Amino acid sequence: MRVYGLIGYPLHHSFSKTYFAAKFEREGIKDAVYRNFEIEDIRDFTSLLESNRALCGLNVTIPYKRAVIPFLDGLDPHAETIGAVNTIHFSDGRKTGYNTDWIGFRQSLEPYLKPYHDKALILGSGGASLAVQYALKQMRIDFLVVSRSLGTHHLSYSDLSKDLLKDHRLILNTTPLGTTPNVESMPPITLEGIGSKHLVFDLIYNPPQTRFMIESEKLGAQTLNGYQMLVAQAEAAWDIWLHGYQP
Repeated sequence: MRVYGLIGYPLHHSFSKTYFAAKFEREGIKDAVYRNFEIEDIRDFTSLLESNRALCGLNVTIPYKRAVIPFLDGLDPHAETIGAVNTIHFSDGRKTGYNTDWIGFRQSLEPYLKPYHDKALILGSGGASLAVQYALKQMRIDFLVVSRSLGTHHLSYSDLSKDLLKDHRLILNTTPLGTTPNVESMPPITLEGIGSKHLVFDLIYNPPQTRFMIESEKLGAQTLNGYQMLVAQAEAAWDIWLHGYQP
């Protein structure tokens, strides 16, 4: 039996286990199982592997997309450039890290882009943000990163103004603010300046419509949640597990 799974903490919001169980059933894959491995500390990763030697692949979610890297034997070029991993492939005794978040993000965003979506604000500076930054560079879309964490190249939320939001018509929430069960929370962003030409992409998928999306829609913005991104990144991860490389 091939074993796949997800590491992170907490995992009550997890999409992956349900998705892969349905995929295995739908596609008649009878020799594979997908499990959640909730670990409170990344230092538990080694013992997890020792007690689950049938593992063929793992997905990685919050808060370990960067923290897991020192435990791996290598990274593919995309993951190395991004500096974050959301997929691990086990083969010939080696653990190789990949990133499919940027693929899922790009595939889900591109159909909705208009010519005036040429400047973006990325809310958050974690592992998901790094993948989004990488994808936007590939797409040649200029961006600014907004974060509560101090960073040389980051804006703080207090730096945001009506004019800045008017000028950046693509707004991307990569933070977990608004995720179930904390559905009343949202990024501390001023909404003044958001209008009908804005595209607000919240990478959260549970709930399907976040408070940030609802408030943005009231001002005329088009909104997307993270569901299609999750599907696309999951399928890209499956390809890696099957073929041992990123097609």
